[in-house]
Amino acid sequence: MPPLIEARELTKKYGSHIALDRANFTVEAGRIVGLIGPNGAGKTSALRAILGLTHYDGHLSVLGREPFRQRTELMFDACFIADVAVLPSWLRVDNAIDFVAGVHPKFRRDRAQELLAKTQITGRRRMRELSKGMKTQVHLALTMAIDAKLLVLDEPTLGLDILARSAFYDALVNDYMDETRTILITTHQVEEVENLLTDVLFIDKGRIVLDSSLEDVATRYAAVAVAADSIDAARAMKPFYERRMLGKVVMYFEHPDLDRLAALGEVHTPSVSDLFVAKLSGAAA
Repeated sequence: MPPLIEARELTKKYGSHIALDRANFTVEAGRIVGLIGPNGAGKTSALRAILGLTHYDGHLSVLGREPFRQRTELMFDACFIADVAVLPSWLRVDNAIDFVAGVHPKFRRDRAQELLAKTQITGRRRMRELSKGMKTQVHLALTMAIDAKLLVLDEPTLGLDILARSAFYDALVNDYMDETRTILITTHQVEEVENLLTDVLFIDKGRIVLDSSLEDVATRYAAVAVAADSIDAARAMKPFYERRMLGKVVMYFEHPDLDRLAALGEVHTPSVSDLFVAKLSGAAA
């Protein structure tokens, strides 16, 4: 079965600035993928290319379509939530439901109403009367009511408090995700989503630094809190990154020899956020 998204040598330039630099990655169906990178790394350019919102060079296939040329067909099976609310302030919630029902053939009105019934948002309220968290709930309900195969989220919880962010991700996992759907998400709150993710894409300076499932991460990388008398021996095993923490030196290894590492200190699988820092800092070094 071909990947849901496949990019080969994907390149995007804005004048002399290279936003995507021959990026290669794939996204399989039925996965929750985190696209993670620092500001200016190329995340938004990648999402815009995937959604057919910008021209690019190289090969890109999304749901078997070429996004820029076949964007109309693509959007029957793909949805998008941006990092800012896009519904006009004067629009009532029930009017928003009417609008989406009128323009998208795969929209389920009953589904949107069911999702909003779980909130405190009534249909007669206008967008300007809602908090940022409530506006996000409206966007999520409208999007989740579309029977799409791909959901793209660009910093969807930006500016929300911790309770609103938790409610957003609970709804996403419990009310939307199943084996037929795929979610691609960018966020700076990596710690909040890493337990939801099945795969990660690390991007930096327009290039993909890591494209891996979390299952592979657990076998491919290890971090060791090295005892003081074992630092030289650990460095001889060529870690790709190290940092000091609570008086110990933590070293990161790729394709580790776990038996040898266990003799040097406490071994653990790095978290997604720690691995991200290690990969990008190690590459910079």
